[in-house]
Amino acid sequence: MERRSGDGGTNAGTVEPMPGYAELFSRGYTVMCGAFKDCGGCGVELSKRTLLDNAFITWTEVGLFLACSVIWTLARRGLTACLFKPMARWCLLQPKDAAKMPESAWKLTFYSMSWAYSVYLLFFTQYSFFNDPPSVFYGWKSGMVVPADIAVAYLIQGSFYGHSIYASIYMDVWRRDSIVMVMHHIITLALITFSYAFRYHNVGVLVLFLHDVNDIQLEFTKLNVYFKTRGGGYHPVNNVISNLGCVSFCITWFWFRLYWFPLKVLYATCVSSLLSVPDIPFYFFFNCLLFLLLLMNIYWFLYIVLFVVKVLTGQMKEINDVREYEEDEEEEEQRVAVHQNSVKDRSQVQNGIMKDKHL
Repeated sequence: MERRSGDGGTNAGTVEPMPGYAELFSRGYTVMCGAFKDCGGCGVELSKRTLLDNAFITWTEVGLFLACSVIWTLARRGLTACLFKPMARWCLLQPKDAAKMPESAWKLTFYSMSWAYSVYLLFFTQYSFFNDPPSVFYGWKSGMVVPADIAVAYLIQGSFYGHSIYASIYMDVWRRDSIVMVMHHIITLALITFSYAFRYHNVGVLVLFLHDVNDIQLEFTKLNVYFKTRGGGYHPVNNVISNLGCVSFCITWFWFRLYWFPLKVLYATCVSSLLSVPDIPFYFFFNCLLFLLLLMNIYWFLYIVLFVVKVLTGQMKEINDVREYEEDEEEEEQRVAVHQNSVKDRSQVQNGIMKDKHL
């Protein structure tokens, strides 16, 4: 195994072992504080010069991003109208489940394809980023050529998150964490765009791989929840699958997003990046965005913990998305009876109940 230095040369070395949490926070804190003290001339003007000198993105790439974002939106509308909604009617889903099923089916379709491509890049090509995360910065140079296979992954993911910002506001079911979801999409799109422009595409592939797998499990589990009561009957097979999917989702969320993500990605970006490229551009900017992403992963993990607590204490008898709005039927009837006219003017039907949708 060869280790590449920041100037593009190579030095003999072995793959670094993955650190623990204590090493991540202790060494990461020391390295980041040292970098901050050394940055005596940091400021707006320096950031502007660094951006102009090291960010490389063409108008053609911007045009492709915008075009593909529109294509994703049109593809979702087309699949929803021609496939997902007819499937929900054909399977005789309950009305509230039929309303939510197309969103999960669309996300499952996309994330399955995108994660499969990430798996291909990390485990079936020459890239060793997963087993040796510090290698994402070996040989880094400002304005270096992005390999075509990674550029394709960036175009797919970047344009999808551009579409997802619009979809979260105007197309998806509104949930308790929808504002956080919009923030997540904006931060993810910023990371994708700037990491591509600054040629940190190697670490970007690793980040996408560690996050997409949970979305596959989440949407697959939700679809089985919707399908277990259909056609006027109860289907225990879908219930068993949804239970297994929920357990798998809880485990992999922690393992991928709260274990591998900080110890592989954050350690590489906080510590290894400065060892390979001492004057790496926008060091604090990218690490701040990645730490924000980690905080949101922790925030959603609290929902998972809340779900487990509800199941263990008997407050929840069946698998359900604790982020979605729930109201007691009797209270809902009273509210609708009293506020029927005013509610119609300011609300919309979602999940079978009336809820305001606003940012």
